[in-house]
Amino acid sequence: MNQYPYASGMQGLARLALHVFCGLVFAFLLLPVLAIMPLSFNAGSFLSYPLAGISLRWYANLAGSAGWLAAFRNSLLVALAVTALATPLGALAALGLARLTSVFKPLIVAVLLAPMFVPVIIIAVATYFLYAPLGLTNSYLGLVLAHTTLATPFVVLVVRAALRGFDGSVLRAAASLGARPLTVIRRVLLPLIAPSVMTAAVFAFMTSFDEIVVAMFLAGTAHKTLPLQMFDGARDQISPAITAAATLLVVVSVLLLGIVEWLRRRRA
Repeated sequence: MNQYPYASGMQGLARLALHVFCGLVFAFLLLPVLAIMPLSFNAGSFLSYPLAGISLRWYANLAGSAGWLAAFRNSLLVALAVTALATPLGALAALGLARLTSVFKPLIVAVLLAPMFVPVIIIAVATYFLYAPLGLTNSYLGLVLAHTTLATPFVVLVVRAALRGFDGSVLRAAASLGARPLTVIRRVLLPLIAPSVMTAAVFAFMTSFDEIVVAMFLAGTAHKTLPLQMFDGARDQISPAITAAATLLVVVSVLLLGIVEWLRRRRA
């Protein structure tokens, strides 16, 4: 006999309330983003509802604008360079932390992850004053190095989480069979944690591609990234072309998150 005759009904009501609450939270987070997307197809010249008509004129405006194309190219080049630097650096740091047994390990972890918790404006100001005497401001190199500092902690977190469930006896078995350390890493370790490393690379790319605060301090007129171009456009003259660029950024983010989810399922 069921000791709690109304338990199933209460559980169903609680589950319904949870679904409604989650739906409201998702709506609160997504509706502002979704509200921008229809404006990118507005045939009019102002950001207003109802739409004056449906048109792709603002996407054509982006495709035909040298400034927007240069900003997209800069964001893509910087993000790819940051991914190429941050992924191996973060993965190696995670491997080192997994083998480290020092009492200073919590301090080292805190230092590696500090860029995630320190306000970005502080990092941007500090980086500017550090890079200015070195001539790294207004350059691709300075922007790539600064974004790498921001992206590396995400790689460390993702790869370190993957290594927590990793069976180290596999590496010892490979070493006992005569494999050299580099061979063990290349032929045994990397194939097993490859989905996690690729996920970390996606996060590193997204961190750089969407970053704006550091870019405001370090990027010159010839090195404007896409978010910085959007900010300057919103500040100087609000144009529906900004909503078209924002829509493209949302689409890119969704695609990258889809890749992350696919990699997560493959790893599982």
